[in-house]
Amino acid sequence: MAERISDAEHAVMEVLWDASPLTAQDVAERVAPDRGWSANTVKTLLGRLLSKSVVGYEEDGRRYLYRPLVARDDYVAGESRRLMDRLFGGKLTPLVAHMAERDELTAEDIAEIEALLQELKS
Repeated sequence: MAERISDAEHAVMEVLWDASPLTAQDVAERVAPDRGWSANTVKTLLGRLLSKSVVGYEEDGRRYLYRPLVARDDYVAGESRRLMDRLFGGKLTPLVAHMAERDELTAEDIAEIEALLQELKS
């Protein structure tokens, strides 16, 4: 993904990753209760996502059915990499250290990290 998506666009993407294809109205009904957005706002966001080539559509009679063109896992991987690159010089260790120093790692988090590291070592 060359162009980043905004927080508002991300909310629309989450709806589409959860279920697709969907009409603009379907997306509005699923995202709007949390945000208070109108159908027109959602249509504007879908238009932006189309121009960024992260959403595609197919015609179904007089309506459009929208679907994501970028998998959620790929999006998360890209955003994670950008965060590490921008704030931690591309290294994971300083990110984990930062979280640990701020007491933001629970005992469960630490156990999961240890298990992951053991799995990676095998």
